Amino acid sequence: MSAKPAQPVPASKQPGRKGRLHTNTVDALHRMIVTGELPPGQKLREQELCDRLGVSRTPLREALRTLAAQGLVRLTQNRGAEVAPLTLSDIVALFDVVGTLEALAARLACKTMPDEAIAEVGVLHYRMMLHHVRDELPEYFALNQQIHRAVVEAAENPVLLGVWETLAARVERAKYLPNLQPNRWKAAMHEHDAMLAALVARDGEALGRLIEAHFANGLAAILAANREEPAQATAAQAERD
Repeated sequence: MSAKPAQPVPASKQPGRKGRLHTNTVDALHRMIVTGELPPGQKLREQELCDRLGVSRTPLREALRTLAAQGLVRLTQNRGAEVAPLTLSDIVALFDVVGTLEALAARLACKTMPDEAIAEVGVLHYRMMLHHVRDELPEYFALNQQIHRAVVEAAENPVLLGVWETLAARVERAKYLPNLQPNRWKAAMHEHDAMLAALVARDGEALGRLIEAHFANGLAAILAANREEPAQATAAQAERD
């Protein structure tokens, strides 16, 4: 029996050029902010970004409004747009809340997640592992975020998902900091190995504890790095003196 030819997607359901342009602009700016290419507090000059991204001012402004809703950009009447600050107190609060949310999601997901969906998370995990081996941090983080989102969505709790989505971009940005350190990145990968095993076993309590520990360890790495920076600056100044 011959396979039926693929049916074309109706034009009304295809993403329009405007929608694709908005998504691409948001994604590009999101990546630049999360990776630190655009650091906290940096002024976002419209013409410079338009030239850099190859877009006009209208889609750029729409993208900035989207990123402001995600907490990555701050819009003010007098100063325009700038990359939102990310303080240590912000990070501590974010990790506490999102770690708790994801632990709850994990406990729920282990009861309801189809076997096929768990297998798909496994595929994402091993692709992520390959990027870790290759030292490809942006690609690693893209898959990392997909895995965390898949578990939260599998909880089938729209309130939980809605709250998580309002915080996810800022947490992703903060998580990038300790994983720039090779030791923390390696440890995070091992933690994901254990989390996948708990998910496959449908051990929601174990997975919840592992996720809480994962966030606690990431936060500890950020705090440790923050303590080291002043000491390194002092040592460098002493050498110059």
